[in-house]
Amino acid sequence: MARAATGKSEKPRIYDEEVGLLMQADELSNRIVLLPCGDPRQATPGRHRIRIQWGQHLLSDLLAHKYRSLVCGVNAKDNAQGIISQLARLLPGCQWNEKSITQHAQAFARSLEGEEILVMKYDFDAVEVFALLRPPSREQFTLAMLERGFKKLSEMLESRRDRIPCASVSFLGAKSNRLVGSDGQEPSFERVLRIMHESGYRGDVYPSLGMWECAPTGVFPSFPFPEGLDRMRSGGF
Repeated sequence: MARAATGKSEKPRIYDEEVGLLMQADELSNRIVLLPCGDPRQATPGRHRIRIQWGQHLLSDLLAHKYRSLVCGVNAKDNAQGIISQLARLLPGCQWNEKSITQHAQAFARSLEGEEILVMKYDFDAVEVFALLRPPSREQFTLAMLERGFKKLSEMLESRRDRIPCASVSFLGAKSNRLVGSDGQEPSFERVLRIMHESGYRGDVYPSLGMWECAPTGVFPSFPFPEGLDRMRSGGF
């Protein structure tokens, strides 16, 4: 006989057997508290939001051909620690390497003046890389540079559907191309996302590995964040 419905929905199970009891993270664990955002029943064909890929591995997703384009930074001095060189080493058949990537950037960097930003294109065959070239006169990216770069980048992406889907680094926690605010410190992730979104970017963004340790602070899976966050900021509920 079928069991009668009680009217009370059961809590979804994540793991088989009783593993869920063993997977309850303690305060010492690197973890992410992911908060629900939006109504899943409401959907439109437009591309209005930036999806944030919490817990995902960018290099693995690129090698698995989940993206056609990558957005990152590049400079004319040393890109050995940058994701662009890491990807070149891992992609089968890629003819780029750290030396040729940097030499290509050097050839265009000579024409830059002040804080002018150029979006470089590297054809890695399986992935097209759009790299914001850091001005040779600057040791770090600034938020103003990021904004100018993403405005140019968004025009290049949105006019070519064959370059979508696209993924971008967060430009935070970078080794080769650090991003700083007006105070010389790294800006918040929210500030970076706002600049990307207002500039027209609608691809995915991968948080830095350091953000995997942000608990107990809750995070959202997409940007713009819910309006309730601004009400909390202003003291409302």
